[in-house]
This record gives sequence, structure tokens and C-alpha cells, in this order.
Amino acid sequence: MRRGASFGSPHASGRLGAAATLPPLAVGIRLRCAEALRLISRHRKKSTVNRIELVEKIATTHTVSKAEAARILETVTSAIVAAVKKGDPVQIVGFGTFKQVARAARTGFNPQAGTAIKIAAQKVPKFVPGAAFKAAVDPKAAKRKADKAAAAKPAPKKAAAKKK
Repeated sequence: MRRGASFGSPHASGRLGAAATLPPLAVGIRLRCAEALRLISRHRKKSTVNRIELVEKIATTHTVSKAEAARILETVTSAIVAAVKKGDPVQIVGFGTFKQVARAARTGFNPQAGTAIKIAAQKVPKFVPGAAFKAAVDPKAAKRKADKAAAAKPAPKKAAAKKK
């Protein structure tokens, strides 16, 4: 905090708002640093892949139009939703399983009123990733799991020769 600045003043935090009291060179340096930090943080942010990006990926990979790729994606997602809605699991080998799970009724807490409330039972969709998907996301964990399974598996026993 700057000398002479109170806790509530805009100069207390030392943010860019306080740049008016700094010499011009320091203002320029602070602004360039802030801009550099903004650019760095923009590249570090993980972006979410959305529907449009999936449609573009399907269209370029399979040389179909974007409209046709959108219809394909819509067909796949609606088929998964319809099956899970009926209670049928949808298993895509190597990718994962979409299924419906029943949550039991439970007692919750309303922090605003400070009272207990009843939360009704509900059915929710659940996705369980497959082994290949897990291995693609975290290859080191997959290798550890394979090594552990290999160590736990005893050496195969040789069959005893039959006596005639």
C-alpha cells in the first residue's frame, strides 16, 4: 500500500487505477507489463471445444459439408440422449459409457434460512470414460496400471505331463 493512502482509497491497492500518480515512464512500463500478462494468460487458458468446432473437425476430417457434419453430430447426440432417457446405457468401446443413474432423496441445508430441506430423488445422466480414453488422457497412469496388473499376475504354471 502506498504511503498516505487509506484502505478504502483507489490508490491503496496499487492497481493500474493508481497510475495517475506515477511518473509517465512508470505508467508506460506498468501498462506494458499488464498487457504482457494479459497476453500470457490468454494463451494459458484452456478453451472448451464447442459444437461448432466439433462440426468443423468432422467436416474437414471426412470431407463433408458443415451442414452435413452438423446433421451427423445432431443424430449421434440425439440417439445417445434418447437411449439414456429410456434408461438404456450407450457404450462406445474405447471411448466410454453414457448411462442414467438414480440419485436417492436426501436432506440438504439452506444456508440463507439456516434450515434443513428435502431434496427429491432424481435421475441424472452419467459418463464413465473407457480404458482407451483414460489412457489417452493420462498415459503415465495407464502405464502404472498395466505394470501393477503385470506384477500382481502370477507366472503361468506349466501343465503336468500326463502319465500313460
